[in-house]
Amino acid sequence: MRNKDKDHPYNIPVSFHSVKKQGSAPVPLSILDVATTGKGYSSMEAINNSIELAKLADKRGFARYWVAEHHGMPAVSTSSPAMLLSRLIGETQQIRLGSGGMMLPNFPPLVVAEQFGMLEAMAPGRIDLGIGRAPGTNELTASALRREQFGAENFPEQLTELLHFLEDDFPVGHPYKGKVFAVPGPGQDLENGIARSFESPLIWLLGSSGYSAQLAGKLGLPFAFAAQLAPENMLAAFELYRKYFRPSKVLDSPYTIACFSVYAADNEEEAQTQAYSFSHSMLRMMNRQSYVIPSPEEFKNYKYSDSERYILEGWNHKMIYGTAEQVVSKLNHFQQISGADELMIANLGHSLEGILHSAKLIADAYHMPNMCL
Repeated sequence: MRNKDKDHPYNIPVSFHSVKKQGSAPVPLSILDVATTGKGYSSMEAINNSIELAKLADKRGFARYWVAEHHGMPAVSTSSPAMLLSRLIGETQQIRLGSGGMMLPNFPPLVVAEQFGMLEAMAPGRIDLGIGRAPGTNELTASALRREQFGAENFPEQLTELLHFLEDDFPVGHPYKGKVFAVPGPGQDLENGIARSFESPLIWLLGSSGYSAQLAGKLGLPFAFAAQLAPENMLAAFELYRKYFRPSKVLDSPYTIACFSVYAADNEEEAQTQAYSFSHSMLRMMNRQSYVIPSPEEFKNYKYSDSERYILEGWNHKMIYGTAEQVVSKLNHFQQISGADELMIANLGHSLEGILHSAKLIADAYHMPNMCL
């Protein structure tokens, strides 16, 4: 994960719908998944589709397959990334698997360290632990998860504790030093009288603003930006990350991922229809309704107010959709202006079959090999 410094044209305006250039971006491509559960689908169908998507990503040479943590959302079935990842370990052979991310304020750091330590023990060298500080849900569900024990304001302290648990290197005088161990982990090896067998999963910080970008830079950790949520903040966040970056034992130079919401289809009309279903779900969330992805038939009959239309179009412009060639061209454009070392795509729409097909089309357009495993 080492890259040379590049000149980045930060003054180029971000627009998902103004790019005409063709071609593939010369960086690794990865997938972010939420086991999308559109209206009319069950969680079992969505999770089975995610398993097929992970297997496809493995065979087609995607770099990573990450699972996002969300709670209380009818359109999302990834409430426990670690559980889904444990299944995907046995369904894949070489792709890196990880969280994109685990929302640290929702959990005691020891729980996260042990869950991902166990994943690393089952798939050594293949596990990423992406960490976020957002709730991954609405305020009321967050309160049910946290019971007021944790909060985003304690994120730096929680992150520090998590890193100490993963390395078993609490400072002298800390109450956990030599007394509390994350299992599996290096403390377990030490207590059992063996050489260290445990290597920590690779830690990433995730964000959609400058806060986590600065923190990731100061800690010398790789940084993944959620451009699917706030593409307008991407260039500034990457600039802050590179400005504050300090070499560490993990990285000697900055490393970034830019993640985008995408939907590729055989024609532009179908891609737009599916993308609008997703945008409608975000409109529902902005209106404090349950997060549901309606069928195209349902949202086409919806009577939008002027304010709702404004919100809907705003989310439409955050999406990259169209034919596979159009999607890849736009990804290439944003990689070039941001200098991202890696791209990540979240295939988002109503149709489970279409989500899988979108990933296949993009893999073909990105010229990824079809490897026989």
